[in-house]
Amino acid sequence: MDFTVIKHAVQVDHGVKHLSMRFIKQLAAPDRARLSAELCAQITKELGNLGLITLPRRLPTSENDSVLVIEKTSTLGQAVTIASKLAEFDRIGGNPLPSLFENHPGARDALTP
Repeated sequence: MDFTVIKHAVQVDHGVKHLSMRFIKQLAAPDRARLSAELCAQITKELGNLGLITLPRRLPTSENDSVLVIEKTSTLGQAVTIASKLAEFDRIGGNPLPSLFENHPGARDALTP
């Protein structure tokens, strides 16, 4: 899997790029018929090795969906990382701000890897 094209696109667009899962699949595994959860996890790991994160944190398996690919070191990337940690705390019952995800129910799903 060579995602340097994505890394350069993210850098050109100031740290964030909106990409379709179809495009990501073409780069990752053009010979595969569909995206699996395992392939999406592997893609996430490879992007992480390049200093990139996605939102939603768990990549969708539908080629019709789109994701944001964000540079980890950017301000937005750091904010997503912090929010993801808070979502993980919430999942295990240790959220210091319990009403946060009650007020923003869609955020928990997008931020949980």
